[in-house]
Amino acid sequence: MTDHGFPTGLEMDVSYPNFRVSLTLLSISQLRFEIKEGPFARTETVDIEVAPIGNGVFAVSWREESGATVANIQDYDRGLVFSFATLPDGRFLRMTGAMTITRPAARPADNLPQRNKALVLDAMTSLFQRRDAAAVERLYAVDYIQHNPAIAQGRDALRAIVAQLPEHVHYEPGLILAEDDLVAIHGRIRGWAEEPLIAIDVFRVEDGKLAEHWDVLQTETAAAAAEGRVPMFDPGEAMRDARRGRT
Repeated sequence: MTDHGFPTGLEMDVSYPNFRVSLTLLSISQLRFEIKEGPFARTETVDIEVAPIGNGVFAVSWREESGATVANIQDYDRGLVFSFATLPDGRFLRMTGAMTITRPAARPADNLPQRNKALVLDAMTSLFQRRDAAAVERLYAVDYIQHNPAIAQGRDALRAIVAQLPEHVHYEPGLILAEDDLVAIHGRIRGWAEEPLIAIDVFRVEDGKLAEHWDVLQTETAAAAAEGRVPMFDPGEAMRDARRGRT
């Protein structure tokens, strides 16, 4: 049975409106829960079925010794658990609880680099193609760290830059590479300077948002075809990268 990135070994507390439960993801087929207080208080290890339904989102279902059945939608990107339970007396509960990770998974989820790549691509196109200054709050951490000395620290400075961008500024994304919490993207910016710029931007992702940024900019120089040289940037490189399935 493949785990599809299910974070086995992870331990978390889930805070529902009326009680809190501790979950330990023992394996792809077993889960232990502990409810310390209230009418549902008990500890039990149950057999589970896991179905991946999206990046960082899993449907997890089980049947308890009491006859109760539970289906959880565990959303690790948003840090939420949507729980649906049918109790032995016939009552049906719908609950939403916030996750608090108390012990990380035994290994990073396989799809984490892909989620981080999608986050960076969303940020670069939202800000520097669509000039959506409101996206800064959605995509960047409150204490965003900027290593470009020409740009002030924090989200406010970035939001101000995007809000003032001229219409002729345009960003083209290219290759994207990701590992653990770091993402590097190769791209071209037109209109920022007199000549197009080739950029390599490196981001650190934390809690699903962009937390830190480094960049290197270089003026684009046309390749001399007669000498067999290749261009610094090729708009098709992103598509070729996607076909290779790189992370």
